[in-house]
Amino acid sequence: MPLELGVDMRRRAFITLLGGMTALPLAARAQQGERTRRVGVLLPAAPDDPAWQARIEAFRQKLALLGWSVGRNLQIDIRWATTNVAEIRRQAAELAALAPDIILAGGTSPVGPLLQVTRSVPVVFTMVVDPVGDGYVESLARPGGNATGFMGYEFSIAGKWLELLKQIAPGVTRVAVLRDAAQGFATSQFAVIQAVAPSLRVEVSPIDMRDAGEIERAIATFALTPNGGLILTAGAAAVRYRNLIISLAAQHKLPAVYFEHFFATAGGLVSYGADTVDAFRQAAGYVDRILKGEKPAELPVQAPTKYELVINLKTAKALGLTVPPSLLAAADAVIE
Repeated sequence: MPLELGVDMRRRAFITLLGGMTALPLAARAQQGERTRRVGVLLPAAPDDPAWQARIEAFRQKLALLGWSVGRNLQIDIRWATTNVAEIRRQAAELAALAPDIILAGGTSPVGPLLQVTRSVPVVFTMVVDPVGDGYVESLARPGGNATGFMGYEFSIAGKWLELLKQIAPGVTRVAVLRDAAQGFATSQFAVIQAVAPSLRVEVSPIDMRDAGEIERAIATFALTPNGGLILTAGAAAVRYRNLIISLAAQHKLPAVYFEHFFATAGGLVSYGADTVDAFRQAAGYVDRILKGEKPAELPVQAPTKYELVINLKTAKALGLTVPPSLLAAADAVIE
């Protein structure tokens, strides 16, 4: 090889190496410039709960579509606190101590404990029934504090549960309304049902869900008189005892209406309520906006925009009920 050519090739190689050494720190600085944001998540459920798994997956997927990638610019810390009140409080304190950029609260029960331990970390909630009444926000239009999010439903839906029960089981004249005695909004839900009852010629009575034994005894006593039906209203106790309540309704041949689709898919007769998976997608949108600089105090609390009716035909047949064709046509899902 000629000397001049060899020198020229070595010179080019040196320049290329020098350019590469210069580029590497620039690339590293570019990556470091995109700060990793930390999102805490507090859920009143067990990690193997399929309903909550579906919600969290929808939340993750929506964040990814908005440009947030775990491992690149996002870290998600999930705490599965189950429905135990003490555990929810403990996990809320631990999560706040991590100083995340924002916390997602699933359902009503984690919100209060979170707001007790932090008034600075933004909190986005989902499926909360009465955020103003519970003191989480000043108003729906302008929350005013460090929390905002999405309601589980509006109270008027409770009257529709009773109407739905009469449609699918016209012979029902007595209805037991199962409510979470620990939740303040339980009284409001029952009041709406009670107001609608006279027009449907139905007598309603409340059953408080304090523990499994109380629920079993109350439903067994109620079932001794014919023409009865059940309405399960929203709350942490409803989720905790969902399998027991579905089983008791089947055992005592009581038609029952539930507030969320996973009750119907688990064997309940019919459910009507907000699409909770969609609520978690919307919550990801609020998380994105807050991480980009907007304040929860100025983001309005939103009511659900998507509801779903699910009918379990197998359960209807077991109860000897014929579902009206109009109701079947209106259903978002029919389980056979």
